[in-house]
Amino acid sequence: MKEKKKILITVKTYPVPSKKYDEVVCTAGITEDGKWIRLYPIEFRKLLYCNRYKKYDLIEVMTEKRTEDFRKESFKPVGHCKVIRHIDTKNNWAERKDLTLNKVKIYTSIEKLIKDSKKPNFISLAVFKPTEVLNFIYEKQPHWNKEESKQLDMFLNDFERVEKLPFKFKYVFKDETNKTSKLTITDREIGALFLKYILKYKKDYASACEKVKEKYFYDFAYNKDLYFFLGTAKKWHNISKNPFSIIGTFQPPKIADDKQILLSF
Repeated sequence: MKEKKKILITVKTYPVPSKKYDEVVCTAGITEDGKWIRLYPIEFRKLLYCNRYKKYDLIEVMTEKRTEDFRKESFKPVGHCKVIRHIDTKNNWAERKDLTLNKVKIYTSIEKLIKDSKKPNFISLAVFKPTEVLNFIYEKQPHWNKEESKQLDMFLNDFERVEKLPFKFKYVFKDETNKTSKLTITDREIGALFLKYILKYKKDYASACEKVKEKYFYDFAYNKDLYFFLGTAKKWHNISKNPFSIIGTFQPPKIADDKQILLSF
C-alpha cells in the first residue's frame, strides 16, 4: 500500500556500492506522527538536483513498505521527493529538538535497545543518549574488494567513483547501566569531514584523523549535548550480539535549564 509521508531527514549514511542499484545512500528520518522510517534504496547522486535533500530537510514523498525487509521502519520511495523546507538551528536548535527528541523514544540502555530489536518489536532505528563518551577511535579498513570495485566501475562514465574511507571511526561510551560499548560511525558527514582534511593536509592520514577526532570527541562529546542516531543493517540484525551502528549524531548546544518549545510540522 502506497502512502504519502512528510519526513524530517535526520540520517544520510556514507555511500556504498550495491549490486542492484550501483551506489546507494541509506536515508532515515522521523515522520510527522513521530515514527522512524528508513528510505531505501536511494541512488542519491542520480536524483535531479531539485529533488536532492539535506539533513534536517522536511520532505514529502510517496512510500511503500519493503515487504522483503522484516524491519518495520523500512520503506522504499516511490517517485520523486519534494523538499518542503529546511529546519535550521535557530534558538539553540529548538525546532530540530522538538521534531526529534520530543517525537520518538530516547534509549539510555544498550541492553534494552537490543532486546527491543528482537521479536516482536524488531526495532532497527533509535535515538540513544550515552551517559558518558569515553573515547573516539579510528581503525584502518581495507579498500573496496574486487566485487565492490567491479560494481563501482559499472557507472564510472556517469559518476566519479565514491572513495571508501581508509579508516573506521568509532565512539566508545557508557550507558545508564555503566555498560561500555564501542560502535562504528557510518554517517555521511564524518566521511565528508575526513575527505576534507585529507585534501587540506595532503593525504596526511594521521593529521586528518586527529582533526576528525577534534570535532567528534573534543567538541561534540565535551561541548555539546550529544545524542546518537542508531540503526541496524538487515544482514546482521538477527545475527550480531549488538546489531547497531551509529548512523548519525545529534549535537545541539548545551543549555542550562533547557526548556523544549513544542512545535509542529
